[in-house]
Amino acid sequence: MLVVANNLLEAEAGVKADEREKFLADKCPPIELPYSKDELLELCQKLHEQIDISEEERYSIEFKLNMVLNEVRDLNIKIVDLRGKFKRPRLKKVRMSADAMLKALLGSKHTVNMDLRANLKQVKKEVKEEDKQLRDVGDWRKNIEDKSDRKKMFDS
Repeated sequence: MLVVANNLLEAEAGVKADEREKFLADKCPPIELPYSKDELLELCQKLHEQIDISEEERYSIEFKLNMVLNEVRDLNIKIVDLRGKFKRPRLKKVRMSADAMLKALLGSKHTVNMDLRANLKQVKKEVKEEDKQLRDVGDWRKNIEDKSDRKKMFDS
């Protein structure tokens, strides 16, 4: 297994090297050095212009990066400051009816009646005779005597 893994790593390294060479060939064509002094000066000027352009791009990207990093650092400092300064106040218990609370929230213009019990229907409860008999048991001694008669029935 180690041999196979080693072979795979070598193949992967070869592929990366080939990709690097292709990239460099695309971005940096081979330099053909001219033999005359004027052509050499012209080539140097072109190279300096390309270097200046790439340095400007690098500088602008670096400047933008520093600005963003400074902004992030400032925001983190603000977050830490806000977390540290303010403590949550203990809330006091307030005894206030729902009507008073709505009046305080909505103002005196809006009057809302929250008396929900006034809107409920009145329902009369019908009492059944069986329930009435169960409630009106009467003398407890009679119940005991009735039950003792039942016990005698089972014994015999």
